[in-house]
Amino acid sequence: MRCLLTAILSTIVLLGCTSPDDTVPTSQQTPASIRIATYNIKHGRGMDGTVDLERTAATLQALDADIIALQEVDDRASRSGRVDQATWLAERLDMYAAYGSFMPFQGGRYGLAILSRNRIESHESWRLPDGNEPRVALAARIRIDSGETITAVAVHFDWVEDDGYRFAQARETITRLQALEIPWIVFGDFNDVPTSRTMNAFERIGRNAAKPVGNAATFPSDQPKIEIDYIFNGPPARWRPAIAEVIPESISSDHRPVITKLSLIRN
Repeated sequence: MRCLLTAILSTIVLLGCTSPDDTVPTSQQTPASIRIATYNIKHGRGMDGTVDLERTAATLQALDADIIALQEVDDRASRSGRVDQATWLAERLDMYAAYGSFMPFQGGRYGLAILSRNRIESHESWRLPDGNEPRVALAARIRIDSGETITAVAVHFDWVEDDGYRFAQARETITRLQALEIPWIVFGDFNDVPTSRTMNAFERIGRNAAKPVGNAATFPSDQPKIEIDYIFNGPPARWRPAIAEVIPESISSDHRPVITKLSLIRN
């Protein structure tokens, strides 16, 4: 009996001296999770032909995302009422904004944007090869809640059937991504289908947040027929596999929003 009590007491002492960090390997710690979305807002013009940025803001608010890529964003262009749309949406949603301009347009600018709940530490526009219009990729460095810093890269590639310009823009974006030393996300309107050489190139360097079969089409929003909006992340070893969801919003724009929850594996 005395031997049994001695063994029990010894076990209790040993357990009491073991810290949580000793029992859970770093590789098994809970990964940092962030909600990521992309949405081509068509400068706030809905399928009813009305420019209604309040409606766009309501759609974005419902996504409850931490970082959002927006395409077809006007900055004080006449067609959208001279509004700085990225700043307006950021203020409306209590987020931070970065803007990347493609070109001067109607007295203002036309381009794309990134909204983030966390402060954007820095951002830059990567000039891409010209297509039917000038193009940039917008790269923003963001420190997420876990303390890790990532680069979020919003894209909107050339749209015509001949993919020459689009593929050139994709290759330049990929070259830039491969030079990054921190985890990255590239998301937006790629204007190409899953079997294309453009999408195959991204599959080779990153992880696609795949959509469920039968609910992957994102354009046009009222009767979606093709999948052209995506969320990729990399390097693949730093992220858990993820499933994306196409949101059934059919009025606010001619695209449907895409959202996913990404889990970053901590170093």
